[in-house]
Amino acid sequence: MGKFEQDAREMLEAIGGKENVAAVTHCATRMRFVLNDDSKADIKRLEAIPSVKGTFTNAGQFQAIIGNDVPIFYNDFSEVSGIEGVSKEAAKSAAQKNQNWLQRSLAMLAEIFTPILPAIIVGGLILGFRNILEGIQWSALDGKTIVEVSTFWNGINSFLWLPGEAIFQYLPVGITWSVSRKMGTSQILGIVLGICLISPNQLLNAYDVAGTSAAEIAAKWTWDFDYFTVAKIGYQAQVLPALLAGLSLAYLERFWRKHIPEVVSMIFVPFLSLIPALILAHTVLGPIGWTLGKGISAIVLAGLQGPVKWLFGGLFGALYAPLVITGLHHMTNAIDTQLVADTGGTALWPMIALSNIAQGSAVFSYYWMNRHNEREAQISLPAAISAYLGVTEPALFGVNLKYVYPFIAGMIGSAIAGMLSVTFNVTANAIGIGGLPGILSIQAKYMLIFAVLMLIAILVPFILTIFFRKAGFFTKAEDATVKAPQAEAVSEAKKTTEVETGTLISIHSPLQGEAKELSQAPDSVFAQGVMGQGLVIEPFEGELVAPVDATVSVLFPTKHAIGFVTDQGLEMLIHIGMDTVNLDGKGFTAHVKQGDRVKTGDKLISFDIQAIKDAGYPVATPVIVTNQNDFQTDAVGILPHAVKRGDDILSASKL
Repeated sequence: MGKFEQDAREMLEAIGGKENVAAVTHCATRMRFVLNDDSKADIKRLEAIPSVKGTFTNAGQFQAIIGNDVPIFYNDFSEVSGIEGVSKEAAKSAAQKNQNWLQRSLAMLAEIFTPILPAIIVGGLILGFRNILEGIQWSALDGKTIVEVSTFWNGINSFLWLPGEAIFQYLPVGITWSVSRKMGTSQILGIVLGICLISPNQLLNAYDVAGTSAAEIAAKWTWDFDYFTVAKIGYQAQVLPALLAGLSLAYLERFWRKHIPEVVSMIFVPFLSLIPALILAHTVLGPIGWTLGKGISAIVLAGLQGPVKWLFGGLFGALYAPLVITGLHHMTNAIDTQLVADTGGTALWPMIALSNIAQGSAVFSYYWMNRHNEREAQISLPAAISAYLGVTEPALFGVNLKYVYPFIAGMIGSAIAGMLSVTFNVTANAIGIGGLPGILSIQAKYMLIFAVLMLIAILVPFILTIFFRKAGFFTKAEDATVKAPQAEAVSEAKKTTEVETGTLISIHSPLQGEAKELSQAPDSVFAQGVMGQGLVIEPFEGELVAPVDATVSVLFPTKHAIGFVTDQGLEMLIHIGMDTVNLDGKGFTAHVKQGDRVKTGDKLISFDIQAIKDAGYPVATPVIVTNQNDFQTDAVGILPHAVKRGDDILSASKL
């Protein structure tokens, strides 16, 4: 048996079976599915699988977070399902049928910018370092900058401008290359087109256009075609002109490849694609892209610098994490880059970094509350670290969105930090590393205030997450921390008397039905003994009675589960059906309340078996001892067998 064979079987059933899978592949940490019908995926069942750390849907793909063992899981899934995987590109292509035009456009924008982000990030760090060298007047240096007093660092500063200039002024080359790469067309033509947009010898540098008179442009920087003229304007650091030009080249090449015979395509396709695209770029698309870019930049700047800029910062800070969920956050890369080109810096990126930190702090707070729960800790701690380093996907989809209240706490912390960031005009040199390392991209004069804002983004979500949990705000019943009240009740109900090792406790059947091995439970969390040891009963009647003399330590508000603690310290949980929390108490009537003392056979809960089945949920009911480290639990008799209420079903001996 493969390491994940059982989990893979459970996953196949939970996503609707083999017939519901249109395509499957995997990446570094996730299984990626294109499902024929997303509604058939049972999210709660999936997230109960031990190896699954979270699920989400993005870009038309249903994704399950596995972690570093995903290649092994993928192989086991292929074995048990008989489904052959496809390439990531094939999966993306299949997923497009589940996306609308806006989602497809945003997905394309993301895939164009992703390959060039490493260069932009490096460029931001270089600008930040150069800013420290030449932009700060140090009191220890008599009010001079480092480059003014050190020949060595002046040389370093000058040398670093070599890659800095290459990254930002030559950005259109990277964009047109990435467009051609994404569209599957000739990448070298994309590079050539990009160079033609920023040629330093033949075009007026974009940064110099504002300071050059119209007369000089007409005299020196114009192509004269007798009947008309075209300005020789470069598009250094411009995003939209390069993007539009690159797309025109790609679509032209695709068109000509369909209509020109292959035998002469090498001659005509490049020529008929590049030259028209170049003409369009300098006559139509470039000016339009320039105008649109300036317009977007102006609108964002109005928000960042206007009379209610604090409100803009608060809204952006609060809404950035939801934008990540929808995929709309990809558009901020283009806006950031345009702001850098127009103003020499961006005030959006600091807020993005603060949002990463805030969501990371929320999930870290969740980890802190569940640090003794091995499964929850394995999911939440790595997710917190990842978010602090700028990758929020595991935190958002693995914990915060799943349980809601950490997500809300993160949004509030991010909103406060974003509001203050804009109020104090915090600016980054360019897009940088997200999360805590984001401070390296901040302009030197704002680094101190940004450090304070990072502290706010850490503390506020951490404290709010704990507060929301204890107050019950925005919480969901399946949250692991919901078990905290049970733990408190157990602590109160336990007696101080010590129980001798070997003390035997008989547990009686709380139901009439068929008793089976716990491994037969429909939910893998129960079946694998994660919650404790015991058995599962398929009930024939909807009357649950007390299996022991005990105190009711917890009664869930939905009345689908009840816990006990005996005078000997034995802790038990009975969970009526699977996923019945979703019924929100419908079909359940409780006859006791938390804290009540009950005797064996006392009526506890009445439930409607048929209503549970009609709602699509199993009625199989686990009866388990949860403190298995203190008591050894054994079944009475050979399973499966029929039981009546009051029959001996389990024996628990003190360890």
